[in-house]
Amino acid sequence: MEQYFAVIGDPIAHSLSPVMHEAGYKALGIEARYLKFRVEANKLNEAVSGLRALGFSGCNVTIPHKERVLRYIDELTIEAKRAGAVNTIKFTPEKIIGHNTDGLGFVRSIQEKVANLKDCKAVILGAGGAARGIGMALANSGVNLLILNIAPEMTEQLVRDIRSAGGSAVGGEFKPGAWLKDADLLVQATSVGLHGENYPFELTGISPKTLVVDILFGPKPTPFLQNARSLGCDTLNGLGMLLYQGALAWEFWLGGKAPVEPMWTALLNEVEARQKS
Repeated sequence: MEQYFAVIGDPIAHSLSPVMHEAGYKALGIEARYLKFRVEANKLNEAVSGLRALGFSGCNVTIPHKERVLRYIDELTIEAKRAGAVNTIKFTPEKIIGHNTDGLGFVRSIQEKVANLKDCKAVILGAGGAARGIGMALANSGVNLLILNIAPEMTEQLVRDIRSAGGSAVGGEFKPGAWLKDADLLVQATSVGLHGENYPFELTGISPKTLVVDILFGPKPTPFLQNARSLGCDTLNGLGMLLYQGALAWEFWLGGKAPVEPMWTALLNEVEARQKS
């Protein structure tokens, strides 16, 4: 019997998740479809309930719903509890289960660049759903974190949560500072740049040894990554994180190992096609 999965968010037209997951289904001969739906914040409860009622096996949750969706979940995995955010939902006959694969997906995406994260100094720009998952996973790997976000109360909450889980984190103002020359890893985890807009500040003074990651992805590098490259930094976009968080979601839904190679090939081919269009 064919299974159905989806991703919900707002905006959602840019999502590459359907291409990635359906390539995986094809590679393993699984009868399944993966769709994408734009869902406004005031329709989130109806969307989650509707997908379950329609017989969907699961869905991914993206910007800006990862924290808000918590109130519509019956049970949270340890990863979701720690992150305080959900990016993956499994529907069962008995309940709706929320999970978070963002953090581990991010860590896997940078492992080729950073072999040992223990005692690294990392700065995360943002404190929303994605930043929470990434922050918890990095802290669990022994990283010393500095969290910078435009809303101080969100920064303080994330710092408290990381410390409560045994990690090392402090907060700061969302602006350039001495951290630029000290960071081993810089993670841009907000939605700024999704539509090609400039970042609120530049990275002048950053150490060229810093690995700079923007979790956004698209046909062209974001202005944030362009700025980092111009200053000599090694950079990554969010495509690798998308791959690995998607593979982990797959395994949460379907069991077994996700076919990472064909999923990655599909992502690269789609990005190339969008660059030409």
